[in-house]
Amino acid sequence: MTDKPFTTCLWFDGQAEEAANHYLSIFEDGKLGRIGRYTEAGPGPAGSVLAVEFEINGQKFIGLNGGPQFTFDEAISFQIHCADQDEVDYYWRKLSDGGEEGPCGWLKDRYGLSWQVVPDELIDLISDPDPVKASRTTAAMMAMGKLDIAALRKAYAGE
Repeated sequence: MTDKPFTTCLWFDGQAEEAANHYLSIFEDGKLGRIGRYTEAGPGPAGSVLAVEFEINGQKFIGLNGGPQFTFDEAISFQIHCADQDEVDYYWRKLSDGGEEGPCGWLKDRYGLSWQVVPDELIDLISDPDPVKASRTTAAMMAMGKLDIAALRKAYAGE
């Protein structure tokens, strides 16, 4: 049995290195690792990127140029926990650029990968023991695209 951390493998169709550099431009605590290239053995063109290692906020990733057979969908997403509205706004703007904004704090980036941009306090608000407060907050969240912390707090308070 291994006690090593997991590495998330993201399957791309030729954009693994571009995607890694894009994510590294957004997240401050990131670094690029090794880049593996196809050889004459294929199946990709010799010299083209097969896989790229990168790390964001301590999470290790491999971007794999596997081809067009598989694409991302909403069944898998990454949550970004944000301390305040400035962080929500920053990550929403950067990750949705060239992508698609969705409901309830969800978006797809330009590569089709789904993200949830979530204020830290959201879970406390929607799981409050008072079902009325939790319900009001959940209803407000369901009506939003990018989450608005002030509006969520107002819904929670019944304002």
